[in-house]
Amino acid sequence: MSNNNSHNSSNVQEQQQQTLSALSNELESFLRSFKDRGGNYKYFDKINNMIATSSTSVTIDYIDFDSFNPLLAKNITHEPDEMLAAFSEAVVSILGEIHPDYAYDIKDHIRVRIGNYAVQKGLRDINADVINKLLGVSGMVVRSSEVKPFGKKIAYRCLNCNQVNLSQLKGLSLKKPQRCINCSEKELEMDIENSLFIDFQLVRLQELPEDLPAGQLPHYIEVTILGDLVDQCRPGDRIMLTGIIRIDQESSFNSGNSNSQIRTSLFKLRMEGNNIEYLGGRAGDKKTRSIERISISAEDERQILAISKKPDIYEKLISSFASHVYGHEVIKESILLLIVGSVNKKLDDGSTRRGDINILLVGDPGTAKSEMLKFAAKIAPRGLYTSGRGSTAAGLTAAVIKDKSGMMMLEAGAVVLGDQGLVCIDEFDKIKAEDRSALHEVMEQQTCSVAKGGIVATLNARTSILSAANPMYGKYDPYKNITENVNLPIPLLTRFDIVYVIRDLPEKDKDSRIASHILEIHKDAQRTSKAAINIDFFSKYLAFAKQLAEPELTREAITLIRDYYMTMRNVDSDSMITVTPRQLEGLVRLSTARARLLLKDKVEKEDAERSIFLVQRMLETAGVDVNTGKVDLGVLHGKPFSEISRLKLFMEIFSSLSGEDKNDVEENIFIVELGKTGKFTESDARSFIKKAMNDGQIYERKPGFYSKA
Repeated sequence: MSNNNSHNSSNVQEQQQQTLSALSNELESFLRSFKDRGGNYKYFDKINNMIATSSTSVTIDYIDFDSFNPLLAKNITHEPDEMLAAFSEAVVSILGEIHPDYAYDIKDHIRVRIGNYAVQKGLRDINADVINKLLGVSGMVVRSSEVKPFGKKIAYRCLNCNQVNLSQLKGLSLKKPQRCINCSEKELEMDIENSLFIDFQLVRLQELPEDLPAGQLPHYIEVTILGDLVDQCRPGDRIMLTGIIRIDQESSFNSGNSNSQIRTSLFKLRMEGNNIEYLGGRAGDKKTRSIERISISAEDERQILAISKKPDIYEKLISSFASHVYGHEVIKESILLLIVGSVNKKLDDGSTRRGDINILLVGDPGTAKSEMLKFAAKIAPRGLYTSGRGSTAAGLTAAVIKDKSGMMMLEAGAVVLGDQGLVCIDEFDKIKAEDRSALHEVMEQQTCSVAKGGIVATLNARTSILSAANPMYGKYDPYKNITENVNLPIPLLTRFDIVYVIRDLPEKDKDSRIASHILEIHKDAQRTSKAAINIDFFSKYLAFAKQLAEPELTREAITLIRDYYMTMRNVDSDSMITVTPRQLEGLVRLSTARARLLLKDKVEKEDAERSIFLVQRMLETAGVDVNTGKVDLGVLHGKPFSEISRLKLFMEIFSSLSGEDKNDVEENIFIVELGKTGKFTESDARSFIKKAMNDGQIYERKPGFYSKA
């Protein structure tokens, strides 16, 4: 009876072999004979080039295959395992004729990937009906594990008779053979020489925000990625993943005994990755999303270079940025310079010079700050948008989390994901102080260091930060300096190259223009918000400009920036220092960014002039000391110099009155002396005395008499 059974099973195996080889013959003829529009043998050339690129996979366009044999193309969806195995065999057979040695070396690793796959489903639609079928799913990578070796087949050697026993893979679990097939000996040890290992990585794919139905949480699925697909996608990438839906049995622990696992009849879905394609970052409908990371073709490059030669290109770029927001040209221009940025310089001694520009917008509510931030995040080659209240230090920089296996893993936060891109932080003033302090290092050193749970790491965070904050009292108070208007620590403020104050002042003409602009958009959204440059092309233009090498500074530009800096250091020479070397570097960054935006290889005089104009605009709004009405960058650094010099004078007079014997100073005499300098009124003098007492510089020994602390 058993003989009969084994006879039947061998028959079935033979039939399967025959169908597999018949199938692979058919697929081989497709791979050999398919020609593209140019008349080239598309796939035969690809296989021929495998040894040159030392690749182990061939990507096949589903549309090509469908046009060649629609019936077999249907089979790919319903019986992907058989079809992909037959495809691999066909590739091995063709490669064996061209490069037999290479074919023999990689025959176990050859993969066929299906690109441009037509059967696409949302993450929500993956259910029990699609198990073991091939699907395309779009989503965002939110987590990827480390790469580990995965045993595809493991050989065990018998210690008694040296026979090699293979254990085969079932899903993700391997069964070790109980005894040797030759001599039934139970002592078996692993034989690594004859085993086959491939790279393995787990990735979590989450639904794209624009595909989320109202009021739902995003779904996610775990994806296992093997072979040369590992490390192809990073957290934050939007991808189109083609893969086979698999199931794994869940095990639960026995309630009585915590060690014994029971297999339940519940299974969980997972996906086995077959191919990864990138979606463009535009939020379009599902059909028009482009498949590459922003890739610039030769045709695009030609157009970009052609358009950059036009005399009005600079105005066009600015007007195309968030064209649905009226006005704010200077701010739009600065944000464009921020997206393109300057180049990070590495010096010989290993230190770096920051090339990224940081901008802070402080303004009244309703001045379209968030609109500009959102638009910048959408159009930048790598842009992330986050808002204040929901962001913690770990979410902005990096978090250390405990994995299922108990390992500590590092998970990247916003500024690390936005490396070499742009991070927009809205509601900057609403982030808790302790969380915001994580940004100090990011903004100047451009790294982000973590020391937690045994992980000590420094991650790159070469990102530009564009943030928006509201003034403390709802509206900006023009009678107070910026540090009193915004609830931000001073060291953080000085790290912004540009701080703009946007005020909402009623002006009849401007208001009527804004009103008609907004109402026009509501009336006919398509026509009025048409930009001069199409948004996809705009994105490519910025990506292209960002890839350019650093333009050189010309002598005229250097002289101009230097003269401006020297003038600013010496405002009315009343020992007032208004700018610091940080601003000088900021000027260089802005000029370089403008030259790159216009695709020039030299920073010319006009670039320097424009950067000086932008900084001057900032000084006129944010850098004016309200006490003197003069431009004074000291206001960004905490105390305007007018106040510092008055404080110095105050203490000098106090010291001269108390003399060397440290006598008590009488209040009335002191106030008269302060009045004589012409810098203090009586009320000023009294408030200064109060302030000095609060600061602990002087104290009251007896009523009306003060002594130095």
